[in-house]
Amino acid sequence: MNPCPPQADSSDNVNFGRMEIIRILAINPGSTSTKIAVFQNEEPIFIKNIKHKIEELSKFEKITDQFQFRKHIIIRELDNADVTEDHVKAVVGRGGLVRPIESGVYMVNDKMKHDLQNSPLGEHASNLGGLIADDIAQSLPDCKAYITNPVVVDELDDIARISGHPRFKRLSIFHALNQKAVAHEHAKSILKKYEDLNLIVVHLGGGITVGAHRKGRVIDVNQGLDGEGPFSPERSGTLPVGDLVRLCFSGEFSQKEIMKMIKGEGGMVAYLKTNNAYEVEKRVEKGDKEAEMIYDAMSYQVSKAIGGMAAVLNGEVDGILITGGIAHDKWFVNRIVERVHRFGPVHIYPGEDEMRALAMNVLRVIKGEIQPKTY
Repeated sequence: MNPCPPQADSSDNVNFGRMEIIRILAINPGSTSTKIAVFQNEEPIFIKNIKHKIEELSKFEKITDQFQFRKHIIIRELDNADVTEDHVKAVVGRGGLVRPIESGVYMVNDKMKHDLQNSPLGEHASNLGGLIADDIAQSLPDCKAYITNPVVVDELDDIARISGHPRFKRLSIFHALNQKAVAHEHAKSILKKYEDLNLIVVHLGGGITVGAHRKGRVIDVNQGLDGEGPFSPERSGTLPVGDLVRLCFSGEFSQKEIMKMIKGEGGMVAYLKTNNAYEVEKRVEKGDKEAEMIYDAMSYQVSKAIGGMAAVLNGEVDGILITGGIAHDKWFVNRIVERVHRFGPVHIYPGEDEMRALAMNVLRVIKGEIQPKTY
């Protein structure tokens, strides 16, 4: 990031002392993309979704080996956009597969960096977020690195951890960043505190997670990484376990191939040969009965999961919040609403704004509204 004169509105703020300028760089690495954004106080001044070609990434043996490659591209994009390092107080990365932690904002430390590089739960592109954030922050004066609400946020009630056999333990891996952000946004919109509400939050994306939020804690949620719960555009969801075991020992497929069936080539893509919900929506509109059956089956399974979480909350549900990319599809959402509206009022928050969620959580720390936690 090369220095250049700050924007006019920024200098106005400095000259007249209207507002302290706080810039936050947010970094969100995905499997084939890296999203970056710079927020000035609460407003984005730069957003970029950097797409990576498969051939570019395939030369790296491990995801963490992509560190320098992705960092260089981030710096280049910021330089090309003339985004200055002036007033950057924090760099926040999408939290990866670290050890289970409570929700909140965490400063990146050596212990976290070790676990991001040697994740106890496996490799994921989001592991790079905290590592790159820390490296960039160290190059800037008075700048700190954070992660916030990674997918491994774990606030489960102990009873929710019981699986049915002592060799297996239910884990909390879900869309914590977006679920928490939407829950806070909803609470603010009705002039309530998130910590005073019982909510069911549904994230509809490539993976689908349904969480029971009781007074600010997600006490139960399906494990979205391996596809537990409803099937999704590319995950098989909870399968008939006996048939799955028999398939594993049939000799027909390798472990890698079966894992691909469960996550990546399962769910909607296995039935309809596409993981694009918008494409399936259009097929339904044109009268494709097979597409309608599979798409509705997905909404049916989501509805069942919502019903289960209503039971977890003892039927005391202040709201059912539906978010994620598929929440834009009115037909799909309406099929869910028809089935679950008696459990509680339903509110739709289409899409997701993870970059804002990352930045705003850290802004609350900088302003002293909340305290960062230690990993």
